[in-house]
Amino acid sequence: MTAQASSLTTKIKQFMHAAGDWLPFDRFMALALYAPGLGYYSASQQQIGRMPASGSDFVTAPEISSYFGASLALSVQQALAQTHNNEVLEFGAGNGTLALQLLSALGEQVTSYTIVEVSAALRERQAQTLAAFGQQVRWVSELPHNIQAVVLGNEVLDAMPVRLLQRTAGVWHERGVVWNEAESRFVWQDRPTDVRPSVEIAGVHDYLTEVHPQAEAFVRSVGERLQRGVMFLIDYGFPEAEYYHEQRHMGTLMCHQAHRSDSDPLQDVGSKDITAHINFTGIALAAQEVGLEVLGYTSQAHFLINSGLLGLLENAPLQDKAMAQKLILEHEMGELFKVIAFGRGEIWQPLGFVQGDRTHRL
Repeated sequence: MTAQASSLTTKIKQFMHAAGDWLPFDRFMALALYAPGLGYYSASQQQIGRMPASGSDFVTAPEISSYFGASLALSVQQALAQTHNNEVLEFGAGNGTLALQLLSALGEQVTSYTIVEVSAALRERQAQTLAAFGQQVRWVSELPHNIQAVVLGNEVLDAMPVRLLQRTAGVWHERGVVWNEAESRFVWQDRPTDVRPSVEIAGVHDYLTEVHPQAEAFVRSVGERLQRGVMFLIDYGFPEAEYYHEQRHMGTLMCHQAHRSDSDPLQDVGSKDITAHINFTGIALAAQEVGLEVLGYTSQAHFLINSGLLGLLENAPLQDKAMAQKLILEHEMGELFKVIAFGRGEIWQPLGFVQGDRTHRL
C-alpha cells in the first residue's frame, strides 16, 4: 500500500468511526475520489490518457479524437447565438483537451471560457494545456450565482457519488462499507432502508442498483442559476426504464485503472476511478423541477453526426477518420454515451437533436 493509500484509508476509517463504524457508499465514494490531497481526483496522478503507458486509467472522447470538440463546437456556436451569449462554462474539464478544441474552433465568439474545477492538480494541467488563450480562460471552484452561458459537462455526472441499494430476499437494504480489522480491509455491509429506486423493479430475485441524489442535486443547482443559456450533459447511461430493467441486477458501478475495468471499489482505494452509469430520466426530472425545459436527448452518435461530424471528416487523414469512428460506432461510444440538453424559456431544437431525438423515451 502506498503512503497516499495508507493516509486515505486512515482518513476514511476516521470518518467511519465518527459515523458509528458504518459509511453509506456515497460517503465512501466521495472520500475515495475527492478527499483533499488524497482522493483519486485530488491527488496528482494523471487519470486521463489514450494508453496505459502514459500512467492514465481511462480515456474520454476529446482525447480519442479532436473531431469530438470540433463537431460539438458547431452545436455550441448555434447555442451561443440562440441564447445571445458569448461565454462557455465547463464543469470538470479533465486535462483541458475539450476546452482547447472548442476555443480553437470558436475563437473570438467566446469572450470568456470558465472552468469549474475542484482539483488543484487538474487545474494546473488545464492551465498548461490552455496557456495560449491567456485571459480568455478563467477558473472557479464554486458555482457562479448567475449563469449566462452555454454550460458543458462531459463525463461529469458519472463521477458523482451514488447510493447503493440491494434487494435481498425481497427486502431492500442500503449497501455501506465497514472496516474488517481481522482482514485489514474494507468490506460491504447492508442495512435495511426505506430508500427505493424511482420505479418498481419486476421480479423477486436479488437486485443491486444505484440511486443518484448528488447528480440530481447538481443539475438542480446549476439549473437554478442558469438564467440564460443551454446546458449540454454528455455521459454514459440509460433512461429510467432501461436503467432499472429487471435483468440489470448487478447494477452499473465500475472502476477504471490502467485502462482496465473492475467492479470492486473497496480495493486500491484512491488509486482508481469509481463511476456509475446515469439515469437520464432522473436527471431530466431534476432539471424540470427548477424550471428548465428538455431541449433534446439522443445518443452521442446521433448528436455528433447531426452536429456536422461527417462533413468535418471528409478531407481528414485516414488515421483521424478511424479514431473519430470510435465516437459514433455502436459497439464503441456511439450508443452507450448519450447527450441531453436543457434550456430556460423558449423551447427550440438544438442542432444535435434534429434527427434521432429520444426525449419521448425518458
